[in-house]
Amino acid sequence: MMFYQHYGKRLLDFAVTLIALVLLSPILLALAVLVRLELGSPIIYRQQRPGLNERIFTLYKFKTMTDEKDENGKLLPDRERLTKFGRLLRATSLDELPELFNILKGDMAIVGPRPLLVKYLPLYNSQQRRRHEVRPGLTGLAQVSGRNAISWEDKFNLDIKYIESLGLMGDLKIILRTIKKVVVKEGISSEKSVTMEAFEGTKKANGKQF
Repeated sequence: MMFYQHYGKRLLDFAVTLIALVLLSPILLALAVLVRLELGSPIIYRQQRPGLNERIFTLYKFKTMTDEKDENGKLLPDRERLTKFGRLLRATSLDELPELFNILKGDMAIVGPRPLLVKYLPLYNSQQRRRHEVRPGLTGLAQVSGRNAISWEDKFNLDIKYIESLGLMGDLKIILRTIKKVVVKEGISSEKSVTMEAFEGTKKANGKQF
């Protein structure tokens, strides 16, 4: 397990991703054209995310929302900017395909905790912060266990569970479960938001963060 965790996982990620990029290049090109026609440029959505050991990297995804703004120049709410085409990209997880380049670069892994927003870093407790002990993943245990339809606390608990049991067989099972999730389109949105409501810190019983 130690060999896989420290060496084998990265080697496997690199090899599989390189092959995937070659095989999926026609699909990536077609999606790039469709995004440009449907949503305009830029076709790639870039955002800073924390990775291994909280090192900040640039995440790549296909754009799924318009850039429509209100009369004050402020972006409209996600629900209003997320088009039917954008919903399709998210439902099929095709918007995530550019993250293959993140994996190739070593920013991410195929399987691991999903990379979240930089602004969440100060909100994590010591246990939740452990999610950065490994490279973030294109998919992960939390994603195959509910994706955006489960609570933040459940997600973080699953992230830690993954880290503590990391191994080749576990990764292969998560990949197979991911394929099933994408096919049946489960857990794409939370009950409160079109995507996932913002993380505001875990609350104590008295209502304070810890």
